[in-house]
Amino acid sequence: MAGNSQRRNRRTSNKKGMQVGSGGQRRRGLEGKGPTPPASARKGHKKNRVASAQAKQAAARRPAPRRGGVKGTSEMVVGRNPVYEALRDGVPATTLYVQQYIDNDERVRDALKLAGERGNINLMEAPRPELDRMTNGLNHQGLVLQVPPYEYAHPEDLTAAAYDNNEDPLIVALDGVTDPRNLGAIVRSVSAFGGHGVVVPERRAAGMTAGAWKSSAGTAARTPVSRVTNLTRALEGYQKAGLTVVGLAADGEHTVEDLQELAGPVVIVIGSEGKGLGRLVGETCDYRVRISMPGGAESLNAGVAAGIVMYEVARRRA
Repeated sequence: MAGNSQRRNRRTSNKKGMQVGSGGQRRRGLEGKGPTPPASARKGHKKNRVASAQAKQAAARRPAPRRGGVKGTSEMVVGRNPVYEALRDGVPATTLYVQQYIDNDERVRDALKLAGERGNINLMEAPRPELDRMTNGLNHQGLVLQVPPYEYAHPEDLTAAAYDNNEDPLIVALDGVTDPRNLGAIVRSVSAFGGHGVVVPERRAAGMTAGAWKSSAGTAARTPVSRVTNLTRALEGYQKAGLTVVGLAADGEHTVEDLQELAGPVVIVIGSEGKGLGRLVGETCDYRVRISMPGGAESLNAGVAAGIVMYEVARRRA
């Protein structure tokens, strides 16, 4: 009944008591949200719809993988740190895809800044399902960088470039090197010591991926890489052109220091650290040489071995 103050849970006063705290949520709500996102990033805006449609069209136009051609296949670098590092290290790229409503953290801002400074990278916004489809469900964290297909050179282009400069060809061929970081390091050594290019097999070997580009520290832009269907036939072609084929092997009959042929037109063949040179490739070599290692190590990383031999060749030619 009215005025009965004994009723349970009935307020008898208008005065409010203690309240549960917000845990700082209200204070954080007053903090700045950063700059206003561009129109293409705001849901419902006309430019946002246009950007989303362009992203879908660009994804649909991605070339299918091709085998045995002059060009490689396009590659996707996914994840905030990998994308940022690829942009920072100068890996060539055509498009940077950014997820709609992405959490705009420091890595995202830095990646967008680097892409903008390049001036030749398309910035596309895409919904998360579209990025999931493009990356086959990988953890892209809202950033996907498309790397264009690498344009491999023809094996004869490497010797032609040397002769155009009145130099003896110096070429490095790789047999069974599957780590892109090793390939990038070898490209870097070839560039540093005046080599004219690198030859890799098409199968069971590393290609010029984003990882190889990063390891080359930008030298892949000026040092050609040729990809061949059959490495043995490519080496035989170089022999017919007057080049000496020298293979690195732990049981080589000669040492790098005493083989005089390294000062002339030469192809240096480097095998994998574990298996070395393949049988057919080893039989094709004119000479098999070893690197003297007083410390007693059984083998060297392919990238390290290439750097040692390239230095020795450059020293003799100087």
